[in-house]
Amino acid sequence: MLKKGSTLKKKLHMLMLVCLVPLMVMTVYLLSLISRFSERYDSIVENITMANAYNMDLKEDIDYVMYIIVVNSERAEELVDTQRPHILISEAREVFQRLYETADADHAKTRLNRILKSLNTLEDRVEEIEQDAHVTGAYDRNMERLDLDIRVLTELIQEQVQEYIYYETTNLEALREGIRSDVDQSIQISILIFFIIFTGAFLIDRRIITGITEPIRSLCDVTRLAGSGDFEVRAREGGDEELAVLGSSFNQMVERIGNLVEDIRVEQLNLRVTELKLLQAQINPHFLYNTLDTIIWLAEAGKKEEVVMMVTSLSDFFRTTLSKGKDYIRVEEEEAHIRSYLQIQQFRYQDILEYELRIPPELHEYQILKLTLQPLVENALYHGIKNKRGLGKIMVTAQETDGKLIFCVRDNGRGMDPRRLAYVKKVIEGESADKNEPSGFGLYNVEQRIRLNYGLDYGLSIESEYEKGTEVKVVIPAVKK
Repeated sequence: MLKKGSTLKKKLHMLMLVCLVPLMVMTVYLLSLISRFSERYDSIVENITMANAYNMDLKEDIDYVMYIIVVNSERAEELVDTQRPHILISEAREVFQRLYETADADHAKTRLNRILKSLNTLEDRVEEIEQDAHVTGAYDRNMERLDLDIRVLTELIQEQVQEYIYYETTNLEALREGIRSDVDQSIQISILIFFIIFTGAFLIDRRIITGITEPIRSLCDVTRLAGSGDFEVRAREGGDEELAVLGSSFNQMVERIGNLVEDIRVEQLNLRVTELKLLQAQINPHFLYNTLDTIIWLAEAGKKEEVVMMVTSLSDFFRTTLSKGKDYIRVEEEEAHIRSYLQIQQFRYQDILEYELRIPPELHEYQILKLTLQPLVENALYHGIKNKRGLGKIMVTAQETDGKLIFCVRDNGRGMDPRRLAYVKKVIEGESADKNEPSGFGLYNVEQRIRLNYGLDYGLSIESEYEKGTEVKVVIPAVKK
């Protein structure tokens, strides 16, 4: 077994070397190519950026300060920074001197040398005008020198800088052509390396790939069977050491999963019984208390017919709730259940509640999961009608379409704004179910019960519009009792 395990390891190493070494060579080559392009590109862009900083600001700042010095020499230091021209010229000289020292082409050095000479000349003219600014009678001469020397020189420097920028820009085009050529070459090299990798992998395919993939394919087949629910399948435990370990571990896992599934099945049967008991226990005790209080009040008032109707409705309500422990009842029984509930509630909320049940008689013999519609009707009453001012109405309808029963519980109550509606939809889907939110958790319970009993293709959908009402649809399969 150890020898076989070692063989599998060598196979993987050989396959890795055949693919990895050429890829590493190609990667190193491409990275060096990218690095070279990046350095050249960054150098040109940096030169253009540094030169462009003095393309416009230098002329405007120097012309303005020198003009103030000439026309108002006595207050020049109060109005502007008279050292500003010298600072700008000094900074520009340092920048272009650095560009001159790093330039690798004679054309670039020639243009930069012109700019440096012009900056030196400009500095001399600035000093001359500053010295003559306080000389009486030199105003006209200084203005003339301002136009002929300063402004002409700054404009000349600006043109020289633009010429240098244009020259550097043309270098970008040359760089692009070089990149294009190198990219073509890289593509050819990459194709060659890919061909080498493909050829090497093909030559060792049957000796390496087949020896690895066949046992794995066999393991995949038994895994697929186990995934479909067949926990009696077992994988072959022979072969290389690693695959033998996988097969043995898989067999142990499948055996344990089979045992767990059987335990879960038994537990689900117990949970279904417990679910019904919990659902019955969740009937709001306030509903029962309030109903009994209403009956007492009617009895004290001598309203015997109303007492009889209330007691009868309450009896019918609990008879359907219990249903001898059955999970499924006829649609007719569910309709009677919600009618009893609404009759009782109408005694309490007769000023604000109307209801209408439109369930066709031909649907009465179909079966429905017990307590599916009553929580929706209760939700419509407490969160729709009671929150609305004035009379409200609850309507329950049903129809059969394409083998499905579609029930609709609609109210014209308060409704929900888009943000609240989005939250309730998330609650129904189980994304943010909050037991402290009664307007959503009841719907979540109904949705989960429907999916548990009918499947994921069935369930609830809800639509609502603020101040207009809410509509909840229930879709279940059409199966006759």
